[in-house]
Amino acid sequence: MALDRSDVEKIAHLARLQIDEQDIPEYTQNLSNILDLVDQMQAVDTSNVEPMANALDAVQRLRKDAVTEENNRDNLQSVAPAVENGLFQVPKVIE
Repeated sequence: MALDRSDVEKIAHLARLQIDEQDIPEYTQNLSNILDLVDQMQAVDTSNVEPMANALDAVQRLRKDAVTEENNRDNLQSVAPAVENGLFQVPKVIE
């Protein structure tokens, strides 16, 4: 699949990327090569190939769920500029 200049410009706009004018031909070629490789990989028959690994087969060793540190909240909040009801108060950042 070959991309053209307008495709790359649309992709850059959607991704909110700024691409220099002189770099657009290189991006066009590179993205077209990637899509060609994906097409080649899609054409390979993998129906008789078993997966090499499966995340569901893994066994994870877990540590014992135990408290390892004591509660230092009062000590930590004693130096905080603003605290209310055991919570740190911070400036509002979303309007």
